[in-house]
Amino acid sequence: MNKYFAFCLISIFLLSSVGMVSAQKSKEELSKEAANPLANLMSFPFQNNLNMNYGEYNRNLNVLNIQPVIPLAGGKLITRTIFPIVWIPDFSSESGMHSSGLADIVLTAFYVPESKGTMWGFGPVVELPTGGEKRGTQKWGAGPSFVVLAQPGDWTFGALINNVWSFAGNSDRDNVNHMLLNIFIVRQLGDGWYVNSAPIITADWTADSEDRWIVPLGAGGGKLIMIGGKLPLNLQTQLYYNVVRPDFGPEWQWRVQAQILLPTSIFKGRE
Repeated sequence: MNKYFAFCLISIFLLSSVGMVSAQKSKEELSKEAANPLANLMSFPFQNNLNMNYGEYNRNLNVLNIQPVIPLAGGKLITRTIFPIVWIPDFSSESGMHSSGLADIVLTAFYVPESKGTMWGFGPVVELPTGGEKRGTQKWGAGPSFVVLAQPGDWTFGALINNVWSFAGNSDRDNVNHMLLNIFIVRQLGDGWYVNSAPIITADWTADSEDRWIVPLGAGGGKLIMIGGKLPLNLQTQLYYNVVRPDFGPEWQWRVQAQILLPTSIFKGRE
């Protein structure tokens, strides 16, 4: 009973605190902020990626990314931590699982200088070997990360890029050297609706040239809704076809995301 009472109190506090800001902002404004990875707004995305048609048996690999985005120092520092929960099939057979659970955690911190018009940020990205032998590289990795975006009118254009090199870990495992490029384009349609494309292009520099790249092509859309009239929840989905992929790589990716938005002011009280 005490736990239930505490949960109710926390829920009422969050909804009332969010209501202070959401009442002042339209769905269109919140939807536009949700498209901005450098917005001074706490974001809790749950992004599920179903990677389809691996290998001769067309097996599917599923990755649920829990990736809280927390702004600090008045929005001058943005942290994003990705906790990937993976379901890896046994690719050598038509059924069965190889492993499931937490994979390697990725932590990024962006310093965001004051700017007008185009926003940008830079900082380190660190990979932690939390996935173990079956779900990770067993290597510590780090490198630079950079993000830039502009939001003219109802549009958002941006890109995030990083590269990670391994510097410690299990000496019996292969070294890590890989790049990630996330391009995102969003067009607001009104009343919280939007269409978007956010392909994640990757390159494994340790692989042979013909097996190095994954390049998706696709799009989707979504809508920002208010739970209880106060709590912003951003829902979206996209479908991508990998026009370039390794011999052993996924053919399709289906992405579904639910993103909770919270104003940083909930920790400051009423202004």
